[in-house]
Amino acid sequence: MISPISLAFQKCKKESRPALLTYTVAGDNTKKKSLEILKSISEHADILEIGFPHNAPTADGPQIQNSSYRALKNGIKLKDVFQIVKSYKKEKNAKPCILMGYYQMVYRYGERNFVKKCKQVGVNGLIIVDLPWPDNRKFAKLCKKNSISFVQLLSPTTSKERMKRIIRDSHDLNYFISMLSTTGGKLKVSPKKIMENYNKIKKIKKSKNMVIGFGITNKTISALKKADGLVVGSALCKVIGDSIKNRQNPVTKLNKMVKSLRNKIK
Repeated sequence: MISPISLAFQKCKKESRPALLTYTVAGDNTKKKSLEILKSISEHADILEIGFPHNAPTADGPQIQNSSYRALKNGIKLKDVFQIVKSYKKEKNAKPCILMGYYQMVYRYGERNFVKKCKQVGVNGLIIVDLPWPDNRKFAKLCKKNSISFVQLLSPTTSKERMKRIIRDSHDLNYFISMLSTTGGKLKVSPKKIMENYNKIKKIKKSKNMVIGFGITNKTISALKKADGLVVGSALCKVIGDSIKNRQNPVTKLNKMVKSLRNKIK
């Protein structure tokens, strides 16, 4: 059976455009607002990445860290994250959801219980930032058994041999980190160079979907539209933070922003 994630990529390929993946933190800044945001941005996004807040998000830049802190300050727990996904998935036109976070929270919950709960609430994929290959092989198999795609991370410094092995073991989606940085950093390499690196990796197995993340904004997104998919996260988290500060509604502002991003990759 084809996974909802693969189906989303198939649809985008038919429309000759990359998939647009958005990242927001569950519970930023409240459970209710977070759910409203997901419903609103899914009008224009193809796949939703949802972060489970963590008090030491080491791979994340200031915007996503602030999102996590706002959610934690409002008392968001893992059970709330699952509830948000479950509620969102009841929507008629719900998009595939990928949960993203850190292994410590999975470990504390119990790997099997965590994956089982993900399946129950409708999670379609998982990104565990600090669980690299080959350490993730056992966990990735557990995900696959439960029809959840485990997303492998690939970086510009990964050796070709290691890259081949990771891609061989991967499910239906790989995530290429555009540069060595935390999320939301300014692009230190040109979009042209990113696409060169991307295309080299893509050649290893063309049938595997691969998205680009880190440093993608309104300004850079159109230069990367030859990729299978593009992830925008920090730019969205910044809009939420600014909206809260200025007492504006982040739901409306994010809908407009995601629509604008989508228009740039048509």
